Amino acid sequence: MDKQAKIYVAGHRGLVGSAIVRRLEAEGYRNIITCTHAELDLTRQADVEAFFAAEKPEYVFVAAAKVGGIHANATYPADFLLVNLQIECNIISAAYQNGVKKLQFLGSSCIYPRECPQPIKEEYLLTGPLEQTNEGYALAKISGMRMCSYFNRQYGTNYISVMPCNLYGINDNFGLENSHVLPALMRKFHEAKISGAPTVTVWGSGKPLREFLYVDDLADACLYLMNNVDGTNSADDFFNVGYGEDITIAELANIIKEVVGYEGEIVFDPTKPDGTPRKLTDISRIKAAGWSPKYTVREGIKLTYQWFLENIDRLAMR
Repeated sequence: MDKQAKIYVAGHRGLVGSAIVRRLEAEGYRNIITCTHAELDLTRQADVEAFFAAEKPEYVFVAAAKVGGIHANATYPADFLLVNLQIECNIISAAYQNGVKKLQFLGSSCIYPRECPQPIKEEYLLTGPLEQTNEGYALAKISGMRMCSYFNRQYGTNYISVMPCNLYGINDNFGLENSHVLPALMRKFHEAKISGAPTVTVWGSGKPLREFLYVDDLADACLYLMNNVDGTNSADDFFNVGYGEDITIAELANIIKEVVGYEGEIVFDPTKPDGTPRKLTDISRIKAAGWSPKYTVREGIKLTYQWFLENIDRLAMR
């Protein structure tokens, strides 16, 4: 991408979108287009088409999505399916209609089957049933990824998809009901430390294995792929992006406990769902393309907690 190219980042206020904008700015890209939800509702097809026709972006990062943890996905499956389908259909279609040079679609590793061989290779997609607790979200993301592949096949476009593992970092959602496990635990341990609570309860058995990637690593991968990989080659239009190693939820909880400085006990609640037993992505394809992660889980958690403390007054309003 030329440093003066017009680049649209959809979802620039979210965890992933904000990290991509930070990375673009750090690399000297200045012609970055962003719109808030109030300025552009991505679920409204006519509005998205009018926006693309007026702005004519050359490159597009599709980081906009309705996201949440196990509780939110299990409670609102229709919303997670409908809203995400609307967003991706509207953006990808408008990008094609307006001659976008290259588009990158952000998905999630939850697209893979629940009982998937480990580590998870890209070719394992659609080889078995999905995890029921987030099936609606996963179906939407599978559709977006497939749409990019189909546009490449049918129209010769240059669209690529990125499937990250569990993400965390700056601008994460730290709500206790609708956030993912890492930020939710960080807030729990912080509040327990401040209040002097003797225990912190963690959902599930603590045994499931999860892979965590610091969001700035993902942004680095997104920019690298945008500049170095040609999506018109169907073998290279879909990449796992992860850390390449996993830890148990119990191990994660203990790392967060140590970083936060909480001195109480951790109690696991096995009556709450564990979700998928294990999700470790195989990142051989993106490594072969020339990219590898830089931050360890502990390093990323330290940076995230530092940002959390600096922004706690604003975060308390969520």
